[in-house]
Amino acid sequence: MLASFLMGLVGGQRGMTPLATVSVAAARGDLPEDNGAPRLLAHPLVALATVALAVAELGGDKMKSAPDRIVPIGLATRFVTAAIAGASLAPRRQRWLAAALGGTTAVVASYPGWRARIAAMPRYGQTPTGLVEDAIVVISAVTILRKLGRSSGR
Repeated sequence: MLASFLMGLVGGQRGMTPLATVSVAAARGDLPEDNGAPRLLAHPLVALATVALAVAELGGDKMKSAPDRIVPIGLATRFVTAAIAGASLAPRRQRWLAAALGGTTAVVASYPGWRARIAAMPRYGQTPTGLVEDAIVVISAVTILRKLGRSSGR
């Protein structure tokens, strides 16, 4: 459940990164045995599509016209993608609880992440703060999956 919570924190900052990371891990067979991931998530085309969406989100975030992550559609997206990722990182018998934990954590984490970014932007600018946030998010997501793989004996 810790991995589901942590991936929810990631999802609060970038909506597609948790789903893309978990989908790539599922396609590679790197998720723990008896995980709660939907089978479709492991399809290579789904992994490719989620990665493309995550990359587009990383790029779009630097645009002046990018909406705040706390707009309703942004929060809904974060909830759904982090819920799927959270369920995928937990044993099948706990998938619904893990989904709720991942999704709820993403929504709650969106607010302090947004406030921190807004506070940093006047001094450092939109693109530099976004790039730093991107690096933290991607490294965190990959680290969560690597630690999960080690703890499951992979």
